[in-house]
Amino acid sequence: MVLNWWRHSPKQPNNIEVDMYPYIWFSRYMDTEKALEAFGAISQRSRLDILRLLVKAGADGIAAGEIADAIQGKQNTTSTNLAILTRSGLIAASREGRSVIYRADYSGIGALLAFLLEDCCGGRAEICGPLLQTLSDDKRRSCC
Repeated sequence: MVLNWWRHSPKQPNNIEVDMYPYIWFSRYMDTEKALEAFGAISQRSRLDILRLLVKAGADGIAAGEIADAIQGKQNTTSTNLAILTRSGLIAASREGRSVIYRADYSGIGALLAFLLEDCCGGRAEICGPLLQTLSDDKRRSCC
């Protein structure tokens, strides 16, 4: 049984993947290397635009060609950017007929946010409470 990437140990030196132990080295949610990969993926404007576009699209997702049109990017460059975002765990792809539909991977995005906020303010709710309240109260950005 292989667990999601943010919950299992990295490959061992002998290249045998250990999947029976929950990942606990750096974070309960995501290891530091995977977090760096995710941040690297969204550190480029086109990839950040793609991720935001897919978050906005929700569960319906968007076909690869439509994504390229929406961000006014070349097909091959967009394809590369989609592959980078997929490897980082922030988006997922599925084939529907002849199209590849991309969707935001909310569990991957959630793991990244949880990684950032895991030890928020050393457990002092009065410090990080306003941050969390801002995130939940902002109706313009809320998906719910």
